[in-house]
Amino acid sequence: MSQKLRTHESRRSTRVPLKVVISAQSLTEPLTCDGETILVNLHGALISSSIPLRIGMEIEIYVILTGKRAPAKVVYVDPERPRVCGIGLAAPENIWGLSFPPDDWYESTH
Repeated sequence: MSQKLRTHESRRSTRVPLKVVISAQSLTEPLTCDGETILVNLHGALISSSIPLRIGMEIEIYVILTGKRAPAKVVYVDPERPRVCGIGLAAPENIWGLSFPPDDWYESTH
């Protein structure tokens, strides 16, 4: 299990542990929920939401701290904790408010 997690984490950009309050709104159905990030990277985040989300769900993430919004897709749901899920941003960007992001975040933006 830890090897699977390591493989997943090394995919595209460095993941950073960060708790930031977010709101998620479905782009295809009337659903809005609150949550917070657990890990963030340039391409998405592992989040905890107030209600379970589904793999494939298209959402808009709103980061309260930064006031930034971004379209995203639910790409993973923890089978043991259905309110913990991974989201992929439609376009790589630092919407999380990290003042000093890892170096590979800059490389991936161009």
